[in-house]
Formats: sequence, C-alpha cells, structure tokens
Amino acid sequence: MKYKNLFTPVKIGSVVIKNRFAMAPMGPLGLADAQGGFNQRGIDYYTERAKGGTGLIITGVTFSDCKVETQSMPNCPNSTYNPVHFIRTAREMTERVHAYESKIFLMMSAGFGRVTIPTNLGEFPPVAPSAIPHRWLDKICRPLTVEEIHSIVKSFGDGAYNAKRAGFDGVEIHAVHEGYLLDQFAISMFNQRTDEYGGSLENRLRFAREVVEEIKSRCGQDFPVALRFSVKSMIKDWREGALPGEEFEEKGRDIEEGLQAAKLLVEYGYDALDTDVGTYDAWWWNHPPMYQKKGLYRPYCKMVKEVVDVPVLCAGRMDDPDMALEALENGECDIISLGRPLLADPDYVNKLRAGRRGCIRPCISCQEGCMGRVQEYSMINCAVNPQAARERDMAYEPILRKKKVLIVGGGVAGCEAARVLAIRGHEPSLYEKGSRLGGNLIPGGAPDFKEDDLALADWYAKTLKELRVPVYLNHEVTKEEILEGDYDAVILATGSTPKRFSLGDDAHVYTASQVLLGEADCGTDTVIIGGGLVGCETALWLREQGKNVTIVEALDKILAVNGPLCHANKDMLERLVPYKGIQVTTGARVKEYQNGILKADTAEGEKEIPCDSVILAVGYKEENSLYHELEFDVPELYLLGDAKKVSNIMYGIWDAFEVANHI
Repeated sequence: MKYKNLFTPVKIGSVVIKNRFAMAPMGPLGLADAQGGFNQRGIDYYTERAKGGTGLIITGVTFSDCKVETQSMPNCPNSTYNPVHFIRTAREMTERVHAYESKIFLMMSAGFGRVTIPTNLGEFPPVAPSAIPHRWLDKICRPLTVEEIHSIVKSFGDGAYNAKRAGFDGVEIHAVHEGYLLDQFAISMFNQRTDEYGGSLENRLRFAREVVEEIKSRCGQDFPVALRFSVKSMIKDWREGALPGEEFEEKGRDIEEGLQAAKLLVEYGYDALDTDVGTYDAWWWNHPPMYQKKGLYRPYCKMVKEVVDVPVLCAGRMDDPDMALEALENGECDIISLGRPLLADPDYVNKLRAGRRGCIRPCISCQEGCMGRVQEYSMINCAVNPQAARERDMAYEPILRKKKVLIVGGGVAGCEAARVLAIRGHEPSLYEKGSRLGGNLIPGGAPDFKEDDLALADWYAKTLKELRVPVYLNHEVTKEEILEGDYDAVILATGSTPKRFSLGDDAHVYTASQVLLGEADCGTDTVIIGGGLVGCETALWLREQGKNVTIVEALDKILAVNGPLCHANKDMLERLVPYKGIQVTTGARVKEYQNGILKADTAEGEKEIPCDSVILAVGYKEENSLYHELEFDVPELYLLGDAKKVSNIMYGIWDAFEVANHI
C-alpha cells in the first residue's frame, strides 16, 4: 500500500495513537450546552471523525477559567463551570470515540486576551499581559494581575483533572500560538511587563510553564500535555501581517526565538508541539485561504522537529495524501493534522486506507462554512458538507415511496440534489447543457490557487457515477420534454449567467467567465470592471501570467459586496491585489470603451485608461426562465442554486441537500 507509513502507530507521551492522522482543533461554536458540557451535536461531530478513522481527535477550544475572562453560556465547553455535568457529557463522547480505537485530547485555553471576540466583552475591558491595543476594537487592554494569572493556572489543573475523569487521553494547551493570551505573554511586542512574567524569554514563557506543571502535578507525569505552538508570528506592525514571500521586519516572534522557545517548552514538560505560524494580526497564516500554498507549515515544522525530541504535528492545507506522506518520510513532522478536510469528509482516513482516495470529498479552502461562520458567531459547519456538526439533525431521511426525479442543471446544486436523492433510494436523472459537470466551479477553478474547485466538480462526477445516476451532458432540456416525461418531481438548478452591458467596442469586452475558460484573449493590458471576489481573483490570476491589470470599482473599496467572507480570505486578497502590482480605481463610474480607451468618472474627474480589453465582473443574474414556463404545470417543482438566488457555493449545496433530503 502506497500510504502504509501514514498508518503506523505513534506515541504522544504514554499514549499510543493508531495512525499518523489527527483532527486539528477548530472553534467549537454551537457544540456546547448551557452548563458548559458538550451537547449532542458536539458528541456526534467528534465521534463521526473517530468513526472515519482519525487516530487522534483534538477538540476545539474549551475553557477552564470562570473568573478572569468570563464567558456567556452556551459558548464553548468549560471543564470547571459545572464539573459533574461536564464529565457526564464528555464521558459519553470519549467512550464513543474509544470504540473506534481513536484517542481524544481536550483543547484547553488560557483565554483570548487582546483578540477576544467583541461580543464576548460587553462593557468589560479586554485583558492582556500589558496595556496594549485590542485586535478588533478601539480599546486598550487591562493588564492581568499576578493573582489572576495564578487563578487561570489553577483552573487548568482543575479542568485537566476533570478531563481525565471524563476519559480524555490527554489535553492540548491553547496556546503559545496565533496571538492568544498565552502567546501574548510569550511575545515581547505584547508583553511589556517588568515582573516575573515579563522581560526575558524564560519569564515570558513562565505562564505556559506553570500551566503544564500544574496539570502534571494534578494528573500525573504520564498524562500527555500537547501545546499549540506558532514558531513565527508574521507581524509587520499592529494589525498588519506579512504576505508570503514579502520581506519585512518581524515585530513578533522570529524563527530564532521560536526555536529557542520550542526547546524550552519541551524542557518544561510539553509532550508534543502542534506547530504552525502566524497571529491574529496575520490571520491568513493560521487560517490559510486558497491563496496560500498547500503544506505551508512544512518547512517550519521541520525546523522545530530538528530541535526537539517530542512529536511534531503539522496542519495547514495538508489534505493531499502524497504531500502528507512526503512530509512524514522527510522527517518534517510525526503527525498530519487535518482540520477543514475532516469537515468536508469525516471518512477521509478510512477512504485513504481502503484505497479510495478519489472518493474523498475535497475541502476547497473557502472558509465560508467554518471560520466564516464562526467569526459571525454562527456554529461551525462546512460549505461542501451540509452534515458537518449536524450529523444527527441532517441525517439522510428514509423514503416512503421511490420517486423518479428529473434534475436540470449540473452545477453544485444539481449535483448535490442528485447525490442525496440517490443515496436515499430515489431515482434521479440529471441533464446538463454543457460538456462537463460543475457549473461555475469550472471557470472559478481556472486559477491555480482554485484547483480544489475543479477537484470538487470531479468528485461530484465520480460520486454520481458510483451511485449510478444517469447523467446526460450537452443536452438542454425543454419544457416539452419535461411535460412529456413521467416524473414524480422536477428540480431546476439552471444556474446563472454573467451580467453584461454595452460600452461601445463590445468586440473587446468580455465576461470574467469567458477569460477564465480561455474563450477570450484579454491581451497584455486589461481593465476589470468590478472589484468583488470574481474580479479580484481574476485580476490576481491574470497578473500571475504577466498581464497588466487595473480594477475599476464603483464602490469606495474592493470586496465590499461579497459577504460574509472569512476575514482571513478577504484580508489576504485585499492585500495581495496591491502587493502583486494590480492597479485599483475605486468610486468610479464607467462611461465607455472606444479605440482602446476606457473612460470613467471619478471624484477627481474623468479618467482615461488605455487597455487591450475590458473584462466585466459585475455579478450574475438568475437563469430561471424554464421555471417560470413550468411553474403552474408541474405539481412538485423545485428551484435551486443560483437559479433561485445568486449566492455562494455553500448555500447552493446546503439548499440542495435540504430539499433533496425531504422529497
């Protein structure tokens, strides 16, 4: 077996893990109950990933402190808020996880400090090591007292003891990582204290040292304590992060200090380092969008592994099994940590072990269903997997009578509907007027950084073939065909078309879709009208090909109407546009394009931009004409995807799942 080495056991402290895969910790919003325990959704969510073969489950962040940074309930689980209740609910989860020979660690947080989510603060000032600016708010943080630090340390001991009683195999500490509270103490930029918790690196790591020592004293030296650890901060300045390849002066923790810290932390008693880079000031490093390369933490993990003698975990877009195997065999890490890929497909590990790599549903790094929802205070989910964190509520419904269902349109909505109907036992058939399934995934996946969009389209094609769903390509269905067919239900997922308007020289005006699909040559110098997601990504792709690109946007800034985008995606793309040399004109109203000159009205007056072509990226309009033709002639008729309302991939898939699961 090619991937056999990924299925060898490994130890963290005294605990043996059956393979080299861990579930990376991710924010568990929506998975706690009002008493700080795990609710049924949380129990099912983690159990499903153990059932899928993952060797080590690491929960999302939980708390033990109830005094310094008080949390409203329900928010995240808290191991000391109601200890008996926490142990009872957590034990149900750990027992179910252990049934699949998986191990489970509880992630325990010291707090968020200057990066605390604003709604959690109310009128209370955020805390930090020193009086420093808050990450999101125009507030100055209140320095923690020594007594408060001691209180948090003691709560770690209490919480870890409760975790051990609940059946957890170990804990992971959150975190000398990403700029959370422990990390704020460790980074001199944030820590301006003059007491025993400030100054030297050893003093700045004292808080983290006391945490592991307290846990070991309460739970025993053989109880594993891992640490989430960022070896480098990537901070240019307050609220300003560095881009990949950018030369800058590190204001946070640099590599040299990071490796020194790694050695000290292991010396203090930590049994594993779950390693990455970044902070909230450079969020696109800790939560990498598709604009970051896959395996971006590998070189940093290798540096850490060379200086410590405990296991190193490596996350960061590690969903490619070949890359994971290479990282392991090259000595870059000991464990592959999968976060979003296990949201997309909880059976990732079992499918890989069974030689069914092509059946793994890909994560597309959109972060719309996971981090994008967490930042908006919704529960964690997944754009491409509607059942993620809703395994029981969104289980496949049994059918009472098999139905023959026609699906028109092979974009994500049509494909998802066909998939769900077939799994449930209905008889769907799918017609697509194009030559390939995927809809807007196809032009959207043209840039190399969007390769997973094409992988998702291919996954749907393979899945429908395995489910024996009849798929008819290059076939545009008519009203007459539908009415003549013997269908119990009809789903129309006919998608959307790019909006167009005339500027004069229309022979050299194209849609972004035409350019992305290679149907039009935009020349060397081009102007993109529209600074939304499609416009900016198209500009980035063309710039990488050496084109000279200008974005003209009617609003006052780019990426103003595509929402909600995950902060990490939006912030990185906003900064990549100027960094890559793409010109931007905002607050502009386009007038005409004639003789190679685009004219636009701006606040400074009329602007003329010479260009070989103009690319329209001004949105899409619903293609629902067939629905209106059939609206009163087909008793059971559904409209899905962009044909219903132009939206994003997530809602196209989610709506299709909901409807198809209840036909």
